[in-house]
Amino acid sequence: MIRKLYIQNYAIIDELGIEFKPGLNIITGETGAGKSILLGALSLIQGQRADTAVLKHKDKTCVVEVEFDVSDYDLKDFFQSNDIDYERVTVIRRQISDSGKSRAFINEVPVNLNQLKELSEKLIDIHSQHQNLLLGNPRFQLDVLDAFAVPREALAEFRQLFEQYRTLRAELERMQADADTSKRDFDYLSHQLNELKAANLKPGELEELELLQKQLTHSSEIKNALEFSFNSLNADEVSILSKLKEIESSLKRVEPFFPQVSPLIGRVESCRIELKDVTDELELQNARVDVDDDQLTAVSQRIDLIYSLLSKHRLAKFDELIELRNQLEGRVTQLSQIDFNLDEKRKALKQLELVLNQKADVLSKYRFNAVPKVEQYISDLLHQLGIKYAVFKIDVAPSSDFMPWGKDRVTFYFSANKQITPQELSRVASGGELSRLMLSLKSLLVKSNGLPTIIFDEIDTGVSGEIADRMGTIIHDLAKGMQVINITHLPQIAAKGDTHFLVYKSVTSNQSSTGIKLLTPDERVVEIAKMLSGEKVSDAALLNARELLKSNVGSN
Repeated sequence: MIRKLYIQNYAIIDELGIEFKPGLNIITGETGAGKSILLGALSLIQGQRADTAVLKHKDKTCVVEVEFDVSDYDLKDFFQSNDIDYERVTVIRRQISDSGKSRAFINEVPVNLNQLKELSEKLIDIHSQHQNLLLGNPRFQLDVLDAFAVPREALAEFRQLFEQYRTLRAELERMQADADTSKRDFDYLSHQLNELKAANLKPGELEELELLQKQLTHSSEIKNALEFSFNSLNADEVSILSKLKEIESSLKRVEPFFPQVSPLIGRVESCRIELKDVTDELELQNARVDVDDDQLTAVSQRIDLIYSLLSKHRLAKFDELIELRNQLEGRVTQLSQIDFNLDEKRKALKQLELVLNQKADVLSKYRFNAVPKVEQYISDLLHQLGIKYAVFKIDVAPSSDFMPWGKDRVTFYFSANKQITPQELSRVASGGELSRLMLSLKSLLVKSNGLPTIIFDEIDTGVSGEIADRMGTIIHDLAKGMQVINITHLPQIAAKGDTHFLVYKSVTSNQSSTGIKLLTPDERVVEIAKMLSGEKVSDAALLNARELLKSNVGSN
C-alpha cells in the first residue's frame, strides 16, 4: 500500500507531502483546488510520459516520490529479475528536469518506463473520471472477465505461445512473398551455374593454358633448338661428347708420368657424364614436342571461352570465376530448397495452431464457467446500488482468428428497466448508471487481482442521496481488504472514510498553490457540513454531519 506521497513543482503544486493510512482514505476539496492534480502526479509513477508542461516553475525539477509497503505482496521475483534490491518499504521516484528529460528510480536504482509500469501495475490502480468510457470497450470487458475467471499463468502461457505464432506466421508470409521472385532467380542463376559447370574450370588452369599456347605457337622453334643442341652434343661426327672422350683418353695416356692431370681427368669425365644426361633429356623433350595445329586451336578456343566468361561476369581474375561458381552453387541449392522450407514452416505453424487451439479452448472454458458467477455478482451489486431491475449479461462469442487473449470476444449487456431486453452496455447506460456499473466492476477486479491500493476519482459521479450512501458502503467494504483512496464530492461517501484529507488552494503574490492536510475529527465535521449545505455552515448541517459520521463509525 501507499505510505507516503511527495510532490514537488508539479502543475500548481509547489511542494506537498501526504501520509496515507490503511483502509479508506477520503480526499475532498472545492472544485479546482487540485484533487485530480494529485492523480496526474501519481500517473507519472505509473510510467505516463511527461514533458516540461507539468513544471510549475520552468527552471526547476519536478519530483514525484511514492513510498510503498510491499511486505505483504509476492514481488521479490520482480526485484530479482530486474537486479534491484528488495526492500519491504520500496520507494519509487520520477523526476522531470527543466529540459524535459525524465528519469525514474526504484529504491534509488535507475529504471526505464517499462520497468516502472510493470511494478506500478502490481501496486496501484487509478480510476479516473474518464475511465467510465472504458465500459463500452470490448477489451476492457474481456479484461474484467479474465481478472475473475482466468488464472494469470494460463493467460501468460497463451500470450507467449501467441507471440511465437505471430512471429512464425510473419516469417511464413515473408517466405511466401519471396517465393515467386526466388523462383525467377532460380532459373536465371541455374543457367549461369550450368554454364560455369560446363566450362569445367580448374584452379590454375588459365595460367597453364596460356603457357601451353605459347609453346604450341613456337613448337617449330623449340624443336629446332632441341635438335640442334642434341646433334651438337652427340650426333655430329665432331660432337662435343666424342671430343670430350678423346680429351679424356689423351690425358690418361700421360697420367703415369704426369700425375698432375689426374684431377683434370676427373673433371672432364664429370662434364662428359653431365652432358650425356643433358643429351638424353634433349632427346626425350624433342620426342615430346609436336607441331600440332589442332591442339593449338583447341587451347586457344579454351582460353577464349575463359576470357569470355570473365567478361560476361565482369571479373578480373580467373580465381574469381571459380569463386562465383561456388557461390552460385550454394545459392541455387538454397533456392531449390524453398518449397521444402515452406512446407516445413507450414507444418510448424500448423502444429503451433493445434497447441494454441487447445490452450484457447481452456481459456474459453474458464470464461464460460465464470460468466454466471460474474453476472450474479454484478447484478447483486447493482440492485444494492438502487438499480432495482438491473440485468447484467455477458456474451462470450468465438472468433475465427487467434488474438493475444485467445479466440473469444466478450460483450457486456445491460438493462436498467423491467421488461427491457439487455443491450450492449455502451448504448444504454446513463451517467449515474455508468458510475454504479464501474464501481461494481472495479469491486470485482480488485477482489480478483489482489492489488494493494486502488484510487477512485469521483467514481460517484451522477449519484446522490441513498444511492451515494450505498456506494460509500461498498467502497468501505473494499477498503477492509485493501487500501482505498477515494476523491469525492459527496458527504455520504466522505463520512465512510477511516481517514479524511482536505485539498485546498491558496493564493499568494498572484500565484496559486495546492496544499493538503489531514483533518482532525472536529475539522472533519465542519468539512462534511460544508459538503451538505455549502460554504455557510448551519447548525443543522453540523448536526447532520455528526450524525453521518456517528452512524458510519457504528457501521465500521
